[in-house]
Amino acid sequence: MDVVDKDKEYTLFAGRSSPIVDCVVALAAGVLTTLSAAPFSLWWLGPVAVALVYWKIQSLTPAMATLRGWCYGVGLFGSGTSWVFVAIHDFSGTGALVAMLLTTLFVSALALFFAIPFGLYRRITGPRLACLSFAGMWVVSEWLRTWLLTGFPWLLLGTSQIDSPLAPWAPVGGVYLLSLMTALTGTLGVEVLRRRWSFLVPMAALWIVPFLLPAQWTTPAGKPIRVALLQGNLDQRIKWTAQGQREAISIYMAMTREQARDIDLIVWPEAALPMLEQEAQQILEQVASDLGPDTALLTGILQRDSEGRSYNSVIGLNDVQGEYQKAHLVPFGEYLPFQSLLAGTLAFFDLPVPRLTPGSGEQAPLHVAGATIGNAICYEIIFADHVAQQARNAELLLTVSNDTWFGRSIGPHQHLQMARLRALENGRHLLRATSNGVTAIIDSQGHVTARAPQFEQASLTGEVTPMQGLTPFTRTGSGPAWILAAVLTLLGLQLNLSRSKNDALDEKGT
Repeated sequence: MDVVDKDKEYTLFAGRSSPIVDCVVALAAGVLTTLSAAPFSLWWLGPVAVALVYWKIQSLTPAMATLRGWCYGVGLFGSGTSWVFVAIHDFSGTGALVAMLLTTLFVSALALFFAIPFGLYRRITGPRLACLSFAGMWVVSEWLRTWLLTGFPWLLLGTSQIDSPLAPWAPVGGVYLLSLMTALTGTLGVEVLRRRWSFLVPMAALWIVPFLLPAQWTTPAGKPIRVALLQGNLDQRIKWTAQGQREAISIYMAMTREQARDIDLIVWPEAALPMLEQEAQQILEQVASDLGPDTALLTGILQRDSEGRSYNSVIGLNDVQGEYQKAHLVPFGEYLPFQSLLAGTLAFFDLPVPRLTPGSGEQAPLHVAGATIGNAICYEIIFADHVAQQARNAELLLTVSNDTWFGRSIGPHQHLQMARLRALENGRHLLRATSNGVTAIIDSQGHVTARAPQFEQASLTGEVTPMQGLTPFTRTGSGPAWILAAVLTLLGLQLNLSRSKNDALDEKGT
């Protein structure tokens, strides 16, 4: 049987489905991906979702493949980022209809990150080794979403695998390699269901190799450090009022005084005191005087320089060397992209215009309690390569956050899961201090060793160990995984071109 006949056989086997049914299945696959992630953590649904999107895609036109990708994205982000409505409506004072409109636009736009690559995939690749090229294109789409328009790498497929047998791939190639292995599991699984038994071998290898990888890539660099993470649970609606300032000062000063004298490090969350550092100077001096001689304190706080630029920062008290300024700001939350174009839109919807300035992309770690600490403030923890850059020169990782904006949605649990993956990727213990949860201590394997209850004032104490050595991912970042994904995609492209060339030769011969 020649190449053309085989392609016809493949198409006949794949069959065609109703466009309505196809859209419903794609939407359902997006929801299944959300269920694979925290707080549901049904990780095995990740490959199933990929399989549903991949199934019969070779029988679709590029336009229909684009629609399938968009429907998948709507299902994923409509279910997985529903907290956007909570943030806009509950905490920005926006009416329900406007908040729903803005959330719908947000979800619809994000869905394009699947629509365009999948339509392009169908146009430029052929059916041969489609299971490889489709998985590669999946990760290419995640790569695009990581940096295009400032980036939004939320709900990456690999994040859901933190508790699966695939997790040991994370220190090797990071979340994008995990995404690739998950996507390959789904596409290879479809080929096995088509009775192409040879695909069982590579599929099994994806799951067997992790058991052969080192259990720990890094080693202890010193004695454990005793830490206390303070969760003030201040109401976000009053936080930036005079009453909120008074309550924040009272809560965090009182909670700090209650800590045992043998604590090495106390951590307050992002913007714990709702004021500029200059305004809080006397308060911070009082807190420093109340600390034990061997106790350091780190806190998130806003800074303003002499030129009027404001920064979201982490500073320290009592023998802390260095400070950190948030480098990757939240679009629309902390800064306004395309300000000249969008400022009028925000004014129309009566939304505040964010005006923070990003810090430098390369900042030295903090030196605290005899250890070096790499930082990621809130949103930054979702960027794997930013955290890897910090981890290269640090023995511990710290993220301070204000997840109050998520309300009682699934957002804080997703945020925690991404922080866990950053710890595993880099073989570093990670401290996560938040305003109202989920405050947690995470070990170098990505396991939560202690956590505070949400929506309560709480003081979480425990120990973390500074770690030395670098995982393969910390050394290289996500580049190798992205290159591998691109190569797999190109395999389909080259085979498609080869098929076209063969078809042209056949026509010429006849």
